[in-house]
Amino acid sequence: MTRENGEAREPGLSDSDWMRRALELAERGRGWVEPNPMVGAVIVRDGRVVGEGWHEVYGGPHAEINALRQAGHLARSATLYVTLEPCCHHGKTPPCTEAVIAAGIKRVVAAMPDPFPQVAGQGLEQLRSAGIEIEVGLHQAEARRLNAPYLTRLEKARPYVHAKWAMTLDGKLATHQGDSRWISGDESRRKVHALRGLMDAIIVGAGTVRADDPLLTVRPPGPRIPTRLVLTRQGDLPPTCRLWQTLDQAPVWLAGPHLAERIRHFPQGVEILSAESIADLLAELACRGFTNVLVEGGAQVLGAFFDARLIDEVHVFVAPKLIGGSGPSALLGLGLPTMTSAIQLQDVCYERSGRDCYIHGLLR
Repeated sequence: MTRENGEAREPGLSDSDWMRRALELAERGRGWVEPNPMVGAVIVRDGRVVGEGWHEVYGGPHAEINALRQAGHLARSATLYVTLEPCCHHGKTPPCTEAVIAAGIKRVVAAMPDPFPQVAGQGLEQLRSAGIEIEVGLHQAEARRLNAPYLTRLEKARPYVHAKWAMTLDGKLATHQGDSRWISGDESRRKVHALRGLMDAIIVGAGTVRADDPLLTVRPPGPRIPTRLVLTRQGDLPPTCRLWQTLDQAPVWLAGPHLAERIRHFPQGVEILSAESIADLLAELACRGFTNVLVEGGAQVLGAFFDARLIDEVHVFVAPKLIGGSGPSALLGLGLPTMTSAIQLQDVCYERSGRDCYIHGLLR
């Protein structure tokens, strides 16, 4: 047994084991590296780890560089396991391929190609031309899941959309009088703030702002400071709402059709986006580098995203409470006509969250 970075490593582990370790390392970059992908790298020589690294912060060294620095001269004739094809272009950092070649790496095992147009197989070809043995596709499904937000922005030209809501056991977001504080418990609200801290934007409707006067900030702060984006047709938000009072804590944007023509007066620092549809809005956010957005409500906004098939992942907190009556359910809008057309969540996880149940999964 050997010990690297304080962690035990057994000789004789397989390619699959090393790639799983690289995926674990890549996860550490979540929230810190976007709009870049999360990437992890492990360098193995003679059955032992000699270097590990991950992309730690946007604009900083890539995973391969961090692993090569740790490995030093021991990288020569070693195998590099990396969760994404090494880059071959000059961006905020030099090409990783040049460093890999210069270090004398003998073999590269990549989980998946990088679809970024300036890479897109060229990095692997550059390594192959230098005489390095190349293997691609090991744990590719896990690598794609890890970087689903990055891939969504590249392949669909929009951010990855998370939808979140809390509801009672009988499926209500609020009472028939609109009271919703609090459906979920303290632990669930802590999870929500942790989720917010990974987002580029939090999206709500104007009705939610008028009814709940939310802050939509991250408490305590996380890796990211999400823009608070309000969907509105008229921009008629209360002049005393807490969004205006906390502009120094996080940006506030208003979005809607022809909104710039309708709004004449709003607090300094608020940005106005004119968007004819949700799809138009998401396309604009992608152009601005937004990778993850969180839709928090209300029911009409959640329903509109659902009807447009623009939700990628859901986060639902179910409280063991009953209120009955005619309060709103989570997804208002057109909905689906039959149970056979219902969308089945994939990769579903169920977790205890205090007294609540936290359910999250993917829509495909």
